[in-house]
Amino acid sequence: MMFASAPAPFFTDRLRELILHWLLRWLVHNERHHAHAAGRFIVLAWIGFLGMPAYYSIWTYWFPQEFESLTLRLIGAALCLPALAPGRLLRGRFVNAYLFIAVTYVLPFQFAFMYLMNHGSAVWSQSLLIALTVLFHFRTRLALSACATGSVLACALFALVGEPAFMLSPTVLEQLPIYAFTIVAVSVAKAGRGALAREKLAGMAHGLASVSHELRTPLISVEANVRGIHRRITPPAQASEADWQAMADAMARIQYEVRHMNHMIDLFLLSASAVEQQLEATEEVSMREVVESVIRRYPFAAQSQRDAVSVDIRTDFRFAGKHELSVVILLNLLRNALKALHRAGKGRIRIVVDGRPDTPRLLVIDTGCGIAARNLPMIFQRFYSYPPSSGAGIGLALCKDIIDAWQASIRCVSRELGYTMFVLEFPRVPAPPPPH
Repeated sequence: MMFASAPAPFFTDRLRELILHWLLRWLVHNERHHAHAAGRFIVLAWIGFLGMPAYYSIWTYWFPQEFESLTLRLIGAALCLPALAPGRLLRGRFVNAYLFIAVTYVLPFQFAFMYLMNHGSAVWSQSLLIALTVLFHFRTRLALSACATGSVLACALFALVGEPAFMLSPTVLEQLPIYAFTIVAVSVAKAGRGALAREKLAGMAHGLASVSHELRTPLISVEANVRGIHRRITPPAQASEADWQAMADAMARIQYEVRHMNHMIDLFLLSASAVEQQLEATEEVSMREVVESVIRRYPFAAQSQRDAVSVDIRTDFRFAGKHELSVVILLNLLRNALKALHRAGKGRIRIVVDGRPDTPRLLVIDTGCGIAARNLPMIFQRFYSYPPSSGAGIGLALCKDIIDAWQASIRCVSRELGYTMFVLEFPRVPAPPPPH
């Protein structure tokens, strides 16, 4: 008996997973194949179609209420029917009118009327609150118009068949601020989710634009060099010494572009992982090792570009941080400095490691195009880049987030058409005690 009953929990968990998976696919399918309001109402229609008769039985036989109406329930269930077969019935030019009528009846009208007919009982005051919460998850314009129309119709019908004076009683009036607060809170939360979604989409767009901008140019260069090599080796022409030299140069350029693309992919992946991981310092890092790692890994376009970068290790120092995130910071700063040199058509870069002051520091100095005074205060803002097409605007913002998490500081001093200097200062790590 013990062995026979053992698989039951596994079977139950598996069945629950399958049901949840099917339900998720069904919800996604509705969102993809129908308009926003229609997709939402299809889900609500199934709940309403099954819930109308179920709750009639509950409030009539199990927990009897003062007023219940099978007629109102059946009308609501009938209004839900077209949404149960959306592929056949929920289409055409009358869909919006149908949705407005069905949503208005099923949510604000029916719940408000039942609330009034039951003289504001706890069951129906809470039910009306839930109905308003569900209603305002639809688009705000539809929700507001349905709420106003349904409430007016419910009050009008109650005035005909009920006690009109009850609508002005404290039982009803004291609930109105609660319902108003619910409407505002749900609307604000929905607007916040929309803003967050738009921000995520904007971030994705910026990131994709940056990736495409960084990788398209190398790919065009690779394609052009491959075409040149192909022309050189196409029969019946015999390759001359100049041809072989040109092909060797083209292969070198292809090798550089591939290295550059791999580096950019590594940098994007490092930056993406840095955003998701904990930034707090967990290691004691040597600044010399960070600088040497970055210089070794960076894919300089040519030896002349590498020669434009000088490293001055005055005194090495150790700081509390993470080695890989330190590499991300310096890679971003070096890449920006090389871009500044390229835009200016001149300049050099100095990387200075100075552990002698009370506050050890790293300096990254370039004599490229510089930064205008009006733009300098904004360079650490997320999604800000200058010129606008120069990147996604996340590199320096990420650098500042990391530096702040390490209780260090980063600042920039610049003069347009003159120079740019980034100063990174770190709290001094106490020296280890001498061995006994």
